[in-house]
Amino acid sequence: MALMCSRPFHWALHTNPVLESTVRKPNAICRLNAFSSRRKYGRLGSSFGNFMDTESLHTLLLHVQQRQHQQCNFRLCAKADSDYYDVLGVSKNSSKSDIKSAYRRLARQYHPDVNKDPLAEQKFKEISNAYEVLSDDEKRSIYDRFGEAGLKGAASSGASGFSNPFDLFETFFGSMGGLGGMGSRAARTRATQGDDERYDLVLDFKEAVFGTEKEIEVIRLESCSTCNGSGAKAGTTPTTCSTCGGQGQVMSTAQTPLGEFRQVSTCPACGGVGESSVPCGTCQGDGRVRKTKKISLKVPAGVDSGSRLRVQSEGSSGKRGGPPGDLYVFINVRSDPELKRDGNNILVTCKISYVDAILGTTVKVQTVDGMVDLRIPPGTQPGTTLVMAKRGVPMLGKPNVRGDQLARVQVEIPKRISNEERNLVQELANLSKAKPVAAR
Repeated sequence: MALMCSRPFHWALHTNPVLESTVRKPNAICRLNAFSSRRKYGRLGSSFGNFMDTESLHTLLLHVQQRQHQQCNFRLCAKADSDYYDVLGVSKNSSKSDIKSAYRRLARQYHPDVNKDPLAEQKFKEISNAYEVLSDDEKRSIYDRFGEAGLKGAASSGASGFSNPFDLFETFFGSMGGLGGMGSRAARTRATQGDDERYDLVLDFKEAVFGTEKEIEVIRLESCSTCNGSGAKAGTTPTTCSTCGGQGQVMSTAQTPLGEFRQVSTCPACGGVGESSVPCGTCQGDGRVRKTKKISLKVPAGVDSGSRLRVQSEGSSGKRGGPPGDLYVFINVRSDPELKRDGNNILVTCKISYVDAILGTTVKVQTVDGMVDLRIPPGTQPGTTLVMAKRGVPMLGKPNVRGDQLARVQVEIPKRISNEERNLVQELANLSKAKPVAAR
């Protein structure tokens, strides 16, 4: 058991014949432990022979042997740290030049943009971490003396953790990486799409029904004409950001009780661009300026409050030549004092007298097409709904298909009538009472 614990940080990766034989033959360990137990407790058995029989002593020895075997298995299950020399395939006496050459060869082989193996990225990070430690004299000295646990202790006391492995890679191979046209990650993400813009448009009731054309003014970001959208002062050349190395992102590492925590964030120095330059005086380095533009907008028939129109590529311009965003127009429709909308139908109230309800009549009714005659049939009951076909709202996207206008009849009963009207109504009431008698 002493041999097994002599190198707690490296035994899983080193080729140690003693450890290999120990792992392959756990029974041998048990035999050795049992033999040692017999030697250790043999005299104890002879001393206790007066009050402990042979079977009890044998049971005690088996119990001790089992406890030692469990401790052995527990130690074998412990996970050991990586050996950075083995990761790079170099010896402990290798020079910086040998370590650098090994890193260059392995980094090209396991870079995730070239090697499509699912485990390639993890291997690439291990190679980068190993080189970062062994290429630094101070870190290498700590690692040789205390192993990876010493590095973690140094990190918790204030030293920085591992850097971005892709930053380290581009330090060696440049933005093209020497991998047959594989571009820089920052170069692929430098151009960004512009933001979408919003405009609130208020329409009259009839404009929403039949559609209209409006000229609106939109305030948006447009490419700066002074620097042509680069954000750099005329006559100057942008340089790679020294903070992020052109990546546009930085990684911070912190040690927590749960382990190492890494966070990637936008570079505060370059704002995620990956370059630093003397800012343009017109746009202050953004590459865009806010301007007002007039846009002719065609509103289709059938829109309603809450409808949203999308005008493609009329939003703010993108950064560094990126595509523009879109313009979204939100519709709000003013209400009409007489006409109410219900989907594609229009509701209206038609008031008639009780005499017209009895005798029938023709009245003028307001519609979106103007005043239209509506025939009231005799005997119309209060609350009756009359349909005025195809006088409603056109269907959105199908202007030739229209809804209906629904006229609800409201019969007005006079509160005061003349004596003559009262006599006539009384005669009508008498006639109504006499009808059943005449029918008999």
